[in-house]
Amino acid sequence: MTRTAAVVGGGIGGLAAAIGLQAAGWDVVVHERADALPDKGTGLGIWPDALDALDRLGLGARAREVGLAQVNGTIRRPDGSRIGILDVESMREPVHLLTRPELLGLLAEGLKPGVIRFGSNMTDLDTLRAEHDVVVGADGIRSGVRTALLGSRHTLKYAGGVVWRGAADITVPAGGETWGRGRKFGITPQSGGTTNFYAVLYGPPELGAHGGLEILPELFGDWHDPVPAVLAAIDPSTVLRHELHYLGPPLPSYVHGNVALLGDAAHAMTPDLGQGACQALIDGLVLAECLAAQEDPRAGLAAYDARRRRPSQRVAAMARRVGGLTAWRWTGLRDLVAKVALKAGPPS
Repeated sequence: MTRTAAVVGGGIGGLAAAIGLQAAGWDVVVHERADALPDKGTGLGIWPDALDALDRLGLGARAREVGLAQVNGTIRRPDGSRIGILDVESMREPVHLLTRPELLGLLAEGLKPGVIRFGSNMTDLDTLRAEHDVVVGADGIRSGVRTALLGSRHTLKYAGGVVWRGAADITVPAGGETWGRGRKFGITPQSGGTTNFYAVLYGPPELGAHGGLEILPELFGDWHDPVPAVLAAIDPSTVLRHELHYLGPPLPSYVHGNVALLGDAAHAMTPDLGQGACQALIDGLVLAECLAAQEDPRAGLAAYDARRRRPSQRVAAMARRVGGLTAWRWTGLRDLVAKVALKAGPPS
C-alpha cells in the first residue's frame, strides 16, 4: 500500500524530505504558500554533513558543480588586525557556497512535476492529519504547524540583535567576519561575481528599527577594506532587515502523533554558525530514511525524533553561544576566547 505524506512548506527541509519520501515510494504533496520559487536570496554555506545528505538524495554532484568552494575565512577587528582564521580548508571536504535560490532550484528539480503546489497556504492541520499517513511541518521559523500543535509554550525569543543581509555587485577573494564593539560585518563570495554580506547590530530591537541602507555606512563605513567597497556595491533589491530570534525553550519532541517538525519549525537558531540550511537538509533526509525503514509510520517518526532532536538542538545552542561571544563588549577578552576556539578548528 502506498503511504501518503503532506509537507507544509516548500523550503530547504521540506523539499529534502519530499525527495527522500518520493524515492521511497511514498505519495507526497508539498504545500508552499509562495507563488513560485524565489529568484533572489542570500548565500548559504553547505557544510560536509549537509553535502553528505545531498549525496544521499542524489543531488550532491550537482550541488558541488553549482556551488563555490569556500576558502579559509579571517576574523578581524575594524582596523583590519587579525583575531584568527576559520580553517575550513583542513576539513574533509570544502564548504560549498550556494545562494538560497540555487539550492531550492536543485531540490525542486529532484521532485516529480506537480508535487509542489505553489500558492497553497494550508492552515487546517486536522484535515491534513486525517487525510495523510504523515504530515511534515516544514513551514519555517514562525511555523503555523508548530503553533497549532503546541500553542505559545515554545515561541521565538529575541537573540539580542538586528541584521541586514543582502548581496553586493563586487568580487572578493575570500570571506570573513569583522567584530567591532556591539556590531559585526560578514562577507562571503558567491558565484557569478557577487558577494553576500550581513551586518549585525547588537542591542534592543529598537536599535536601527527605522534605519534602511543609509545606516550601514554610518555603522561600518570606516572599517577596513573591503567593507567600504562592499557597502558601496550593495544591490538594494536584495537587502532584508530583521531581528535575530531563536526557538525557546527547546521542543521536548519533534513528533506529535503523525506530525513531524523539521528545520526552523523544530529548532530555529541564530545564524552564527551558518548551520540553519544544513540542519534542515539533514532533518529532511533522516526523516525520509526513518520512515522508509519502518512499516509503521509512527515507529519511523519516533526514530527520526531520536536521531535528530538532540543533535540539532546542540547546534542551535552552540550558535547562540557563538552569537553571544561576538556581542561581548569586553573586546579584549572576547578576542582571546575566540583565538582559543578558532585554534580548535571549525565546528563539525
